[in-house]
Amino acid sequence: MRIDRVYIKGFRNYKEATIKFNKSTLIIGANDVGKTNLIYALQILMDRGFSDYSFELKDSDFYAYEDTREVVIRAYLKDVVEDCVVARLPGYISDDGQLVLQYKAWYSNGKVEYQFYCGKSDSEEDLKECAGPFYRRYLNIKYIGSRRDFWGFINKSKMQLLNKAKLDREAEEVEADDTLYNEIAAKLKFVDEKIPELTYVRSATDELNRELSKLSIHNKEQQVLFDTSAMDLEQVIANVSVSSKHKDKRLVIGGEGRINQIYLSLWATQNQQTAISTEVSIICIEEPEAYLHPHQQRELASYLGQVLQGQVILTSHSPFIVSEFNPNSIIRLYKDENSQTMVASDGCSEAIEEGFEGLGYRMSVLPAEAFFADYVILVEGPSEEMLYRTLASKIGVDLDRLNISILCVNGVDFVTYIRILEAMEIRWSMRTDNDEIPVPKKAEIRHAGIERGIECFLASNCFANEEEKRLFNEHRKHLRYTDRNNIPKEVTEAVEWFKELLDKHYIEIADIDLENDLYNSSLHDALHEFYDPEDKLTGKEIVEAMKKHKAINMYQFLKANKDKLHLLKDSKIAEPLIDAKNVIGELYGSDGDTE
Repeated sequence: MRIDRVYIKGFRNYKEATIKFNKSTLIIGANDVGKTNLIYALQILMDRGFSDYSFELKDSDFYAYEDTREVVIRAYLKDVVEDCVVARLPGYISDDGQLVLQYKAWYSNGKVEYQFYCGKSDSEEDLKECAGPFYRRYLNIKYIGSRRDFWGFINKSKMQLLNKAKLDREAEEVEADDTLYNEIAAKLKFVDEKIPELTYVRSATDELNRELSKLSIHNKEQQVLFDTSAMDLEQVIANVSVSSKHKDKRLVIGGEGRINQIYLSLWATQNQQTAISTEVSIICIEEPEAYLHPHQQRELASYLGQVLQGQVILTSHSPFIVSEFNPNSIIRLYKDENSQTMVASDGCSEAIEEGFEGLGYRMSVLPAEAFFADYVILVEGPSEEMLYRTLASKIGVDLDRLNISILCVNGVDFVTYIRILEAMEIRWSMRTDNDEIPVPKKAEIRHAGIERGIECFLASNCFANEEEKRLFNEHRKHLRYTDRNNIPKEVTEAVEWFKELLDKHYIEIADIDLENDLYNSSLHDALHEFYDPEDKLTGKEIVEAMKKHKAINMYQFLKANKDKLHLLKDSKIAEPLIDAKNVIGELYGSDGDTE
């Protein structure tokens, strides 16, 4: 059994959304975008820890950006076949295992009323009112928030762990434990008797009793003493602490990451589903990565998926956890220009997985990081990535503050990344070289850079109208020629038409390539000083030098000349950064200036 999708209307920052889930689901998005609110909506429906007071929504729980008088939270569950649920909810579950749960709240005479519903479908005929979420005893959410009481839970859980192990013992183990128990109790009695004989303990006891006798004579016959309470062996066992051991040396567990691991492993152990379980629980954990380094974050994501057999829903800000998830199991939340929360591709979607063809099952950390961005600039290689990261800081584009990522596609496989970004509804732009290369086995030269841009345009489905589509198909026929010294007019016109079209959609085609464009820019003199201090090289030779060991040369040049990069602010090279800043400004009402 699992949640298939959730419908939310009028709740907090959700105006109206339908969100699809998978068996293992990861919810990502920027801070304050609605991840916790989505989990809270599920808790209202299914968390056993919620009281009647929790169901009484406040004004701030209604959608904030319009006058909203009603909240609807509806969960569609599928494959509801577990006996412990089916037997307790007769008549509510369809023959094919479908179940719908709904919470509805509304204003009535200035007061908020609410009602729960349960049924085989969301039709008025099937969805019936019920006296509260009675089903939570058998079907519920178990939730771990991002603010965890590590030691409180660990100290509580250790006794449950000890008691469970105690009940699971075999007869011969019980007999051996009883013998050892009596032996320990006898030794503790000896300790209790001997500690008061220590001279400083005896002196302290006598002094305390003398002072007490000055205050009252009513309890003169009773002597106060320092008691170890060691004879109470059960209390000693209850007070055992969780610590670490290396060889024969005991260590205090001090690292928050290690404590978080212990917390989650104890919690996971206690919440495993079994064939004889009396309830089915959907597990929700916020930010499981707290205090863990990248390798342990990835391992934790894998561990939770293996140990917790039912449906698991996580929220995270970690690209390392994102990289462990099947792409179609990721829900990306983002805000539109009206500040309402939107859901990319309606949640878990095959459209997202289809975008990953060519990347394999898992993402690398770099694409995963881009999932958290509001805007991504795609560039061809490491040298372009280094240039744009450094250039951004010198022309007043704060990438981190504006939530912009620069993503190197390692070659020219832009389309794969664009499909991913489109599926995740992340704004993007790109820059690619204006290659012109011979066609194998043909006496033709093709505008490879333009054709690459066209593929990206088609991947984003950007046609404005049928006339534009007609012109597109007409000009596309004229992107090849046979003689570099005699290029037909229709080819030149087609190239210019496509450059203008692609530029409108933030697909920038270089004049030639990065090296030539830099050489022809306001950095011309700086490049000569760096590559040709003795003034012996031609421009062509300098460009060739730039292309050798491109990434290393770019790093060295930027290191020596980063303070001159502001000269590019008004150049075509800087356009992707300026466009990104302007788009973010339009979305969030800021021009993004950092100067």
